[in-house]
Amino acid sequence: MTKQIQFPHTIQNCLGEKLTFIRLEQDSNGDKLIVENEVLPGVGPVMHTHFFQDEALTVVSGKVGYQISGQAPQFAEVGETVVFKRGTPHRFWNAGNEILHCKGYIQPANNIIYFLSGIFNAQNKTGSERPEIFDSAFLLTRYASEFDMTEMPFLIKKVVLPITFAIGKLTGKYDHFADAPPACTA
Repeated sequence: MTKQIQFPHTIQNCLGEKLTFIRLEQDSNGDKLIVENEVLPGVGPVMHTHFFQDEALTVVSGKVGYQISGQAPQFAEVGETVVFKRGTPHRFWNAGNEILHCKGYIQPANNIIYFLSGIFNAQNKTGSERPEIFDSAFLLTRYASEFDMTEMPFLIKKVVLPITFAIGKLTGKYDHFADAPPACTA
């Protein structure tokens, strides 16, 4: 369900994560989104889950730290590949002192470009790891069937976000999401 975009397409947040969507390849297992990232030392996404997508990262330079929920942190260096299977809560970060550069894929692409672009934009609005509240409420509510922020408290996910989403709808805060694709359900 990836909206038509020009490849390569790069997004960047204020924290030091730069993600380039290189191209979309057709595959018998669904479209495969080829990606590259550059991440500053100590930076990386929080624990999260892609319910319908596999994600793989091969270290080109630097050292990646990664963790599967409930397991001890692990590390991979140049030439090593880490694969996160769909439905597996995970996180990764730059565990070195230089820029981490990885190449990889996300398969199938589904709404990942739209979702991550929105999250990065919302972080850039606040200038912090915590994205702007109305934008994050929209994205995390609309795409709850696809993505989960695993460590977000239950009360926030089930009460605060839906209320914030409803307030945002009532007050017209989501005009910039008019082109939002529908969520995937399988």
